[in-house]
Amino acid sequence: MAIEGLDSDFTTIPALSARAAEHYGDARAIEDGGVSLTFVELDQWRRRLAKSFMASGIRKGDKVMIWGPNSWKWFATSLGLVSAGAILIPCSTRFKGAEVTELIRRSGTTMLMVVGEFIGQYYPDMLGADARELLRDIVVFDSAREGESTWEDFVSRSASVDDAELNMRAASVGPDDLCDMLFTSGTTGYPKGVMYAHQQCLRAIDAWATRVGIQRGDRILVIPPLFHAFGYRSGAIVSLMRGAVLMPHLTYDPDEILHRVQNEKVSVIPGPPAIFHGMLQHPELAKFDTSSLRLGITGGSVVPATLIRRMRSELGFAGVVNGYGLTECGGYGTMCRADDNDDVIANTSGKPFPDTEVRILDGEGAFLPDGTPGEVVIRGYITMQGYFNDPEATAKTVDKDGWLHTGDIGYFDESGNLRIEDRVKDMYITGGFNCYPAEIERFMSAHPSIGQIAVIGVPDDRLGEVGKAFVVLRPGTTATAQELIAWARANIANFKVPRSIEFRQSLPTSPQGKVVKDQLRTPASQGA
Repeated sequence: MAIEGLDSDFTTIPALSARAAEHYGDARAIEDGGVSLTFVELDQWRRRLAKSFMASGIRKGDKVMIWGPNSWKWFATSLGLVSAGAILIPCSTRFKGAEVTELIRRSGTTMLMVVGEFIGQYYPDMLGADARELLRDIVVFDSAREGESTWEDFVSRSASVDDAELNMRAASVGPDDLCDMLFTSGTTGYPKGVMYAHQQCLRAIDAWATRVGIQRGDRILVIPPLFHAFGYRSGAIVSLMRGAVLMPHLTYDPDEILHRVQNEKVSVIPGPPAIFHGMLQHPELAKFDTSSLRLGITGGSVVPATLIRRMRSELGFAGVVNGYGLTECGGYGTMCRADDNDDVIANTSGKPFPDTEVRILDGEGAFLPDGTPGEVVIRGYITMQGYFNDPEATAKTVDKDGWLHTGDIGYFDESGNLRIEDRVKDMYITGGFNCYPAEIERFMSAHPSIGQIAVIGVPDDRLGEVGKAFVVLRPGTTATAQELIAWARANIANFKVPRSIEFRQSLPTSPQGKVVKDQLRTPASQGA
């Protein structure tokens, strides 16, 4: 694995940063508001912050949490801490004090880097005495209050560590050492820490960047949060690897995104479908200049063919790619190629990564032939080292033969491309027939009035469960529930047709931009 244009390899994140500085030099690495850093300057920050962590008592293998929104400081801090041999613990900005405390306790975090004021909240105030007792230090990125360690004070600690000490520490970081632990969403039980190592992380990102076609000089607007694999790996680290410009984005707002595309000449946007749905739903989309857009990268949930076509025709993306992955595989799994045809991109998640096996299993553990849906399982270098301090959960997820069970339903088509049907937990049964919401959403998204749709199963006395659709209409269009149901009956099998439709102005989304169906399932959300 090598940076494009270089001959020698890199196996750790600090080595990647150093090599990027050598190769890309004074080219722009980050643009974040009024802050602009070259690759050389970013690497200088990496070294300075690594020294600061060492001066703060961080040893190799210690856990350091970053709790804040996307920013240049977030990424530079992550580079610094892994260069000091520490393990990154990213934390969601949507977490509250009790959730953060639990994450600190379960991960063994000893130091916290945290945003100050954000969305009307001073984040350190959410931490109680129990959380503070677990931490050696709390550093506030900005607007620190009296009694808190400031960013400036933290950076100044670097003066007490010389270059030789840092070089020895960085050299001790090996390819198989852990670089981070991203915690799963916790939809079942407690969130679990996915252990990932330096070399497998970089190898996966390199394969992904090659597959989708990230280019030197691309301007990548990173909307998915850096505390998530999509933002951190497929936004920040890939920019460092390919010589692209990282442009962190704070919060998901379609109007702000379109203004940035127009004013800052964004060329690449990675993100889940909801991000592109939001841009397309903007009532004044036609007024924005989106001609700089080159590549749209999506995945993570249902991607209707209609969305792919509209991303090309209305947003102006020259290329759109779709893929499939999960945190337990570093955020990766399968991916379309940049030169795949529209049908492959719109209807599949592409082919497996190089040196990665993806198969389909039935409920008895037997492999299924192409064309037959079953559970997707993955084996290869991209699979996690395991769940932190949870061998029982690890054994349930990764079987004795090394296959990681994803909990997703899919099949391979005749061309060897993976088609994801749905999550096992999202499937519902109507009158004995299996219903996959993602499939229904794909079909119904073709209706000219539907801008966004989410389908769930709800109880029914006669059929057990039936479908209920939550619909956001396209701007300037109208439709009634009866009209949409009638249209569905004419286009899909009767048992798949939603029995009720609720119109919404928007759908609830996670920080990653995915529709949160658990919120749609609550009685209050359904108007019960």
